[in-house]
Amino acid sequence: MSSSLREGFRILSAYKLETGEKLWIITEADRSATTILRPDEY
Repeated sequence: MSSSLREGFRILSAYKLETGEKLWIITEADRSATTILRPDEY
C-alpha cells in the first residue's frame, strides 16, 4: 500500500493513452473529489 493511502494524502495517477496523450487522475486527500485532466489543464 502506498504512503498516500496509509497517510491520507492526495493521490495522483498518471496514464499515457494509446494516442500519446497524458492523463492525470487526482483524488483529494479527504477523498471528497476525484478529477480527471490533462497535465496542461493543471
